[in-house]
Order: sequence, then C-alpha cells, then structure tokens
Amino acid sequence: MTPEEFVQQLEADRTLAVVRAASIPDAADLCRALADGGIRTVELTFTTPDVLRHVQRAAETAAEHGVAVGIGTVMTADQARAALDAGARFLVTPGLRPEVAAVAAAAGIPFSLGAMTPTEVAQALDLGSSVVKIFPARQLGPAYLKDLQGPYPGIRLLPSGGIDATNAMSYLDAGATAVCCGTSVVPPAAVAAGHWADISARAAAFTGALK
Repeated sequence: MTPEEFVQQLEADRTLAVVRAASIPDAADLCRALADGGIRTVELTFTTPDVLRHVQRAAETAAEHGVAVGIGTVMTADQARAALDAGARFLVTPGLRPEVAAVAAAAGIPFSLGAMTPTEVAQALDLGSSVVKIFPARQLGPAYLKDLQGPYPGIRLLPSGGIDATNAMSYLDAGATAVCCGTSVVPPAAVAAGHWADISARAAAFTGALK
C-alpha cells in the first residue's frame, strides 16, 4: 500500500478501526468481521500481546478479507522495522516519532504521526505524515480541526480518542479525512472472546452513521 492508496482508502471509508485487546483469537476472523461491517483499514497496536504474530496472520490472509492492517503505538525504529517485517501495511504513532517516520519513509510505507498542538502538526507534516493523527481528540473537539485548517489548508487529519457513532460525523463535518473508531466498535472483551458477529454489527452501525 502506497501513501496515496492509504489516503484514498481512508477518504473512501472515512474510518480506521483501532484494536486494543488483551488477546486476539484469530486476526483473520477479526479482519473479516470488520470488513463485513464496512471497515477495511485496521490498526493493531504494540500494546496488544503478540501483535507481530497477529499482523502476520492478517497479512497472510489479506486476499480473503481485503483489510489493510497496520500497527499503531509504534515508538521506536526497531518496532517499526519489526512491524514492516511482519507485513504491516502502515504505521501509526501516538506522538511525534521521527525515527519511526524515517523507517517508514525509507520503505515507502504510509504512516500517521500523532500530534496535538499546531507546532506538532507542522512537525508531523515536515516528517512526511500521510495524515496527521490528532490525539487525544476528545480533549479538543471537532472545532479544533476546523481551526487547524486556517494555517494548514488542505491538511489531512485523523482524529482519535473518544469517537463513536454519536459524534463521528461532527469531526468529519469539521474537515477530518477520516475518524478512528475504538472500543465502541471493537470492545477488548468482545475481541478476546471472538464475538465476531457482535463486532460486525458494531462496525456496520458505525459506518452507517458516517453516511
């Protein structure tokens, strides 16, 4: 997946699912459940045990479920390299991580750097972030995204944190390229238990609210 393809998929689906769970019974089944609900971009995180194994499983079965799986909470260059070796299609960081950006850029892989202040947004753009992750979005609200587009016209923003079906459209209306969905769609307990039908229904409800 090129940076351009990553952005195009986010623009089309308007969301990315962030999965944090104590365990994942089968990453392929998880991806299939989310795809059935209309979510084709999924971020597993380094806070999940054995995440590299899960990403490899998702990557090996991508032709079956059609989901682009990346890794988030990437903090170091070594983690970035391990993620790419496992088959991650994109990388996401919670804050500015120049060393992660360098690894991804050298590999031609899309990445999204986390930022909160206008200065951090500028730094993320300078480092080549395909979309800038605004985190934690719940602390700033949709109006902040609209404000950022004054000094940064055309910027691609990906708000994350505290977003659910009741407020997602307000972030998109404020100019977000897409929004991250988390525990409202992929509750850690439901993921760990393999409740795939429930997750599919949650994903469908969330994507339905974006139309």
